[in-house]
Amino acid sequence: CSMGAAGDMLAAALFELIDDKDGFLNKINSLLDEVKVSAQKTQKCAVSGTLMNVSIDGQEESENQVEQNAHRHCGLDPQSPTMDEIAGQARNDDKHQYHSHHHSGFADIEKILSAFPISQKAKDNVLSIYKILAEAESKVHDRPVEQIHFHEVGQKDAIADITAVCLLMEMLDCDEIISSPINVGSGFVHCAHGILPVPAPATALILQGIPIYNNQIKGELCTPTGAAIIKRFAKSFGDIPLMTIEKIGYGMGKKDFDIANCVRVFLGNTAADNTAANDEIAQLSCNLDDMTGEAIGFASDILLKEGALDVFTIPIYMKKNRPASLFVCLCRKEKADFFASLILKHTSTFGIRKTICQRYILDREISEIESPIGKMKVKIGHGYGVKKSKVEYEDIAKAALSKGISIKEAEKAIIN
Repeated sequence: CSMGAAGDMLAAALFELIDDKDGFLNKINSLLDEVKVSAQKTQKCAVSGTLMNVSIDGQEESENQVEQNAHRHCGLDPQSPTMDEIAGQARNDDKHQYHSHHHSGFADIEKILSAFPISQKAKDNVLSIYKILAEAESKVHDRPVEQIHFHEVGQKDAIADITAVCLLMEMLDCDEIISSPINVGSGFVHCAHGILPVPAPATALILQGIPIYNNQIKGELCTPTGAAIIKRFAKSFGDIPLMTIEKIGYGMGKKDFDIANCVRVFLGNTAADNTAANDEIAQLSCNLDDMTGEAIGFASDILLKEGALDVFTIPIYMKKNRPASLFVCLCRKEKADFFASLILKHTSTFGIRKTICQRYILDREISEIESPIGKMKVKIGHGYGVKKSKVEYEDIAKAALSKGISIKEAEKAIIN
């Protein structure tokens, strides 16, 4: 990302990376009646890119409508109209064509998606993005997710934006998605519920755990939908990794700022140098000489449940020859502050050391095989000229218990 993130801008940037552009437009335009998605070449700060336009019954939303609609995502009362909806009705009364804003729940979204001739993977990604949005709005309004109804996000044009991104991601079939920190902008934004600070409450919740910044541009640069899409697909956040760039896509926004209002996407291959480290993580460590084994185990479980990559201890001797434990937590770089606070809360340490480590990791996938003792999940890793596989321990142990045999006997049966 070069700027913030919005659904249409992300779709436009990804659209520039694919070869069969006409095929994609035909596909997305066959999904919803009265909706037409078009791609228009435009420029921002003399840089050429694509602007995605979505029209309903031949009418496109104005820039002001787009800004307002970005925040009518979810609400509590599916019957109460917003001020923007009232204004929209007034425009209809003035004989201006303007699509109405209805409200939908998950069942409605699922029903719409069920009729789409797209893969289940794409449908699951669309629903996952809606779930991220609903959970954020649920926390903002302090209501159960089941009471959240989609407003603008539930409309055909918003479904088209989100579905477009999911289809494009499937077409590109990338092994890893890395995002830069998100530029959220600054100032205030007009929403259906009033004037709110940037980033808006739902956007801020979605972006928890993701690095953000602003460079004093007045305005909202990251919408809730854009944040939800990034959260669904991005595996990590940081600088551009070592890679050979094959294609570059520019997705343009409708607004103009002093700097180019666009999202930039690089498509490349990290396999060109298969001897270099391909990942970075944070290593957090501290020395503990005044905690019981039970307490250390409890702290370890908390960190692992919160998503730490690994937690382990090493026996050490501290000053005065005190037996102690070196407590180590491995986590994503962008989550280091979060896990450091958990370590301070759940251990007796007064300080934590942080080291950024490079990793050499194989690309991984899970497959399923039939064996004499039942179905088994197999982890497959490949890269750096290496390919290896391993049957998941939990499946072996479950089969051994059900058959009344030892682990070694179960492993032998699988190999044979």
